[in-house]
Amino acid sequence: MTRAVVSALEQMIERGESHAVEFKSEVHDSELVETVVCMTNGGGGTLLIGVDDDGTVRGAKPRHGKETDARRVEALVSNRTRPSVGVQAEVELANGKPVLVVRIPPATIPTATSDGRYLRRALGGDGKPACVPMFIYEQGAHGLAQDPSSAVVPSAAWSDLDPLEIERFRRLARESGGRGDRGLIELGDEDLCRALGGLNANGTIRGVRRLALLLFGRDESLRKLLPTHEVAWQVLDAESVLENDIERAPLIRSFETLTERFRARNRSVELVDLFRTEVPDFSELGFREALANAMVHRDYSRLGAIHVQWTRDGIQIDNPGGLPEGVRLDNLLSTPPRPRNPLLADAFKRAGIAERTGRGVDTIFFGQLRYGRAVPRYTATESSVSVVLPGGAANMELVRWIVSEGRAGRQWALSELLVLRACADQRSLTVDDAARLLQSDPDRARVVLARLVDAGVLDARGERRGRAYHLSAEVYRALGDKSAYVRAHGFEPLQHEQMVIQYAREHGQIARRDAADLCRITPSQASHLLAKVAEHNPDLELVGERRGARYVWKGSPPRKRKK
Repeated sequence: MTRAVVSALEQMIERGESHAVEFKSEVHDSELVETVVCMTNGGGGTLLIGVDDDGTVRGAKPRHGKETDARRVEALVSNRTRPSVGVQAEVELANGKPVLVVRIPPATIPTATSDGRYLRRALGGDGKPACVPMFIYEQGAHGLAQDPSSAVVPSAAWSDLDPLEIERFRRLARESGGRGDRGLIELGDEDLCRALGGLNANGTIRGVRRLALLLFGRDESLRKLLPTHEVAWQVLDAESVLENDIERAPLIRSFETLTERFRARNRSVELVDLFRTEVPDFSELGFREALANAMVHRDYSRLGAIHVQWTRDGIQIDNPGGLPEGVRLDNLLSTPPRPRNPLLADAFKRAGIAERTGRGVDTIFFGQLRYGRAVPRYTATESSVSVVLPGGAANMELVRWIVSEGRAGRQWALSELLVLRACADQRSLTVDDAARLLQSDPDRARVVLARLVDAGVLDARGERRGRAYHLSAEVYRALGDKSAYVRAHGFEPLQHEQMVIQYAREHGQIARRDAADLCRITPSQASHLLAKVAEHNPDLELVGERRGARYVWKGSPPRKRKK
């Protein structure tokens, strides 16, 4: 971990506790979950475990044997909050001691612990932030938006729900391999719907909510009561339409139907090495997450269907409704999850369909990279969101390398795979390039780059802002392109300086773009190189500013060759 990241955490600790920052020297699981609920209902924030109330860093004790598994902390919170809260947990160092950092998103609807405790952030009697009970009459006063999927559908009745669809939900939760909520399996039909928030009931059923109709509604009831609900499936080959169907069934049945259609068309090739590895056209986990995202994020008040279109170029999934508030195309990988229909998103997680930690977008990206294909492409307008999973030929040598790394016990995180793929495609990256790629700040990008350098898969070249990173010779050998390392590494700095001087002497001047093209480096590296050469060579003089800046040669001209 770099000093820049450590300093950022230490500065947060020095500023002390606030409405958005809470210190805990140590907490058991129940207290951790209650603190998350308190802070998410209060607008979100950061929980630091291993820090006393006065800011003294004690260090967090290991929670899972000899270490703390941040992913297990995220799963704990997700499993024990309703609706599930997708926190981001990491172990970072402050004053050389480990601190468990839990970043908590703001709630979109009132959130409780799994045993029904509602808490909120407030100032206590001593003027310091504290967690206090949150009563029903207070919940609308704290800026928590209404969940569209919780709206009661007029004229809908219990008879509009299909018991077979409720049983389908139970089966998925039972067969989800631990991802679903097994506590729902033994409940009766009505109790299960109540537990998911699908009924407006207090003893007797007073109304059926949109959530229950979307999950369990009879086909004829959906057409009559929710006519905007449709899921379209198309398969196109050039100008020919091979398949074109409209699903108006409950969401979970539609999800299973489209998943089966996907499996029927998803071919794979075999990568033969010491072991055999199947490389499919598309990651099934990635497709499932993209489809689930479209279903739980769509605006069901708008006309139009969720469209799944399979073409030669890839799979495109569109859903009505723009991005949720606070989510942009440039922060998809870094922003906490903010589903448009939180109860519906929670139901998909409890059925085992979607990621319970809220990292569904990560799963979509990872699936593409894991099988050697380009990253997903997102576009959005005010009325729709679209994601494309690019198809085409896979980079089989990259797949082979990733598989071999996994067998050697080295599992690369999504951030690391994004950087590695970009370096393979673009030859080199700067810190700023990596920060944009990872949708993070430069400090965090430096951490990822430094980790890859330490692992021997990246080399660093240059200094300060001019530093660039490229794949190491070992990785290029594994990818079967030994000469690419030489092209990526380029000339040594001294040779770069001689090339700049020679160019300026021959042509009378040199601009940043000339140096970048000459030395095959980035524009920022070229600026740094030119400034360095001019500092030590009085024959080069800077003329002009910004885009018009150039270095003019003031020394003797080159000797003319004899004819």
